[in-house]
Amino acid sequence: MSMPPYSGRQYGWIFASIWLFYLGDSLNALLKQPDLLWRTIGVIALVAFAGCYLFMVRLASRMRHATSALPRSFTIRAGLGIAAMLALFGLQIPGAGAHALTCLVYIAAFGMVSLSLRAAVPLAVLLTVLAEVLPAVVPGWDDNGYGLAVLLGSAATWGIRLAAIRQYRLTDAQQEIADLAVQNERARIAADLHDILGHSLTVVTVKAELAQRLLDVDLDRARRELADLESLARDALADVRSTAMGVRGISLPGEIAAAREALAAANVEAVLPGAADEIPSRNRELFAWTIREAVTNIVRHSRARHATVHLSASAVEILDDGTGGSVASADGQGLIGLRRRAEALGAKLTVGRREDHQGFRVRVEVPS
Repeated sequence: MSMPPYSGRQYGWIFASIWLFYLGDSLNALLKQPDLLWRTIGVIALVAFAGCYLFMVRLASRMRHATSALPRSFTIRAGLGIAAMLALFGLQIPGAGAHALTCLVYIAAFGMVSLSLRAAVPLAVLLTVLAEVLPAVVPGWDDNGYGLAVLLGSAATWGIRLAAIRQYRLTDAQQEIADLAVQNERARIAADLHDILGHSLTVVTVKAELAQRLLDVDLDRARRELADLESLARDALADVRSTAMGVRGISLPGEIAAAREALAAANVEAVLPGAADEIPSRNRELFAWTIREAVTNIVRHSRARHATVHLSASAVEILDDGTGGSVASADGQGLIGLRRRAEALGAKLTVGRREDHQGFRVRVEVPS
């Protein structure tokens, strides 16, 4: 004889109904009972027992499908259901004899998955003892291993309950991880948007101021600056859209070219590397972000007249001779984002005043 399984799934009661097959021995014994009264009472009690068992399993399935743990209100209902099934089991005994002990397996199995461990274990022990003692003390009753069946059924269904609990916890953990991933992605997009708009709007502001000054001096150059403004605005809009879609990339040669243009617009004499071919691909994006952030700060805050970008395979360094102080602050959102990117690659970010000259230094060094 096997044990009736219990499933916490939505349709677990359907699978549980299959195992009612083992009540066939009790039904067969009842149908052979010569006493009409006990035969009738026994059959009705057996049918009612099966219906009560399926009803309780279905109720548990629905509640566990909605929540990871059965609520206290169901525990009370489960206790009443177990009491009802025990009463129906007792009504089958006069007609079915020892065969009625099969019902104890169903009661114990259901108890192990619906009651607290403090209540379920004593119940399982009591039913196991009952299934072992009754065949020994009641004349004419045969011991067909009902006690062992109750014990194994209880242990197996408790194992199913533990597996279900672990599954729910795993599901909750996966949901928490998914929520954290969404939050991290939002933070990444926010940081990227800050970096993109901070750089682009800074250059737009500088070029707009330059164009305004040139209107009365050099109208043709003012028009070129205004044309550049339109191009910069379009590029910034495209960057924002691609970042929001999660497909944005950044190019080291492109940032070097953008830095040259931004510094020239701010009247900062710049010494920039002519090529970036020797830079390993794994370092290019970090170095590009470093140049972008440093140049943005030079144009916006430093009041520098000269700037130099040193680029090697393992490091990038941006120096200026400005007197502003914002570059040295590590509290800005741009530098926070840059520090996060550097730490992700195991790189070291250094931001502060130059020791050999007036001005500031931004350096990122990647270990070899």
